[in-house]
Amino acid sequence: MTTTANRPWRGVLVATALPLTDELAVDHDKFAEHCSWLVGNGCDGVVPNGSLGEYQVLTSEERAKVVETAVAAIGGARVMPGVAAYGSAESRRWAEQARDAGCASVMLLPPNAYRADERSVLAHYAEVAKAGVPIVAYNNPIDTKVDLVPELLAKLHGEGYIHAVKEFSGDVRRAYQLAELAPELDLLIGADDVLLELALAGAKGWVAGYPNALPAASVELYHAAVGGDLATAKKLYEQLHPLLRWDSKVEFVQAIKLSMDIVGRHGGPVRPPRVPLLAEQEAAVRAATEKAVAAGLA
Repeated sequence: MTTTANRPWRGVLVATALPLTDELAVDHDKFAEHCSWLVGNGCDGVVPNGSLGEYQVLTSEERAKVVETAVAAIGGARVMPGVAAYGSAESRRWAEQARDAGCASVMLLPPNAYRADERSVLAHYAEVAKAGVPIVAYNNPIDTKVDLVPELLAKLHGEGYIHAVKEFSGDVRRAYQLAELAPELDLLIGADDVLLELALAGAKGWVAGYPNALPAASVELYHAAVGGDLATAKKLYEQLHPLLRWDSKVEFVQAIKLSMDIVGRHGGPVRPPRVPLLAEQEAAVRAATEKAVAAGLA
């Protein structure tokens, strides 16, 4: 277990996919069971209400209950909800909800309704930090069009607003600059398909997608990578990479849910405006997942 009491965002935290029924209702019982299953397979915690959890298309009631369900299943120290919203006041309210539910940390995107400037970003994190729960920043310039570059992250950390960053830019060079500018800021792997590169660069955790379907093999890969066991890590990375790279594609939610279905978990459908995979996409995910299963990785 790599999680520590004062840095609960360390280790493998799974950005959880959200089980939906055929009628597209949230299946909270299956979600609770999924959280427990992930921890039972070596994951350190979960990150509900991230983009993989389809938080943008949940009602406020659903979103709150997802957090409460995860906490009831595995304990608040292991739950780091996403608290992204268009407005800083709303993000702060979600951070307070997570805090009151017993969560030990939260994950926060920058303002993402528009291309925010540096002053707006600083004000946003300052406001949400007032909730009093440790914040992990989430840098996803591909989707948000706001780039938390190393200099800005160092500033956010220096002000005490953030403790770690989920880095999804795909630019592994930033890890070294970040370590120079803010050595106490924890770097978390944010995209599955740069795991090995960021692990070698000193990452302290992984906010992960594909462990939803293949937790044990993913955890083994992570620990081999951060532990410097390159022989083990490189082999697993090569075996898993045809799946891991889906985490950086537009269809990542559908792909991961399909892999979950194939390995015998409940992935299930997605809510609109997401649509099912194209036939050729489904075939590619299915082939890669079945190959991983055949290799004993499920």
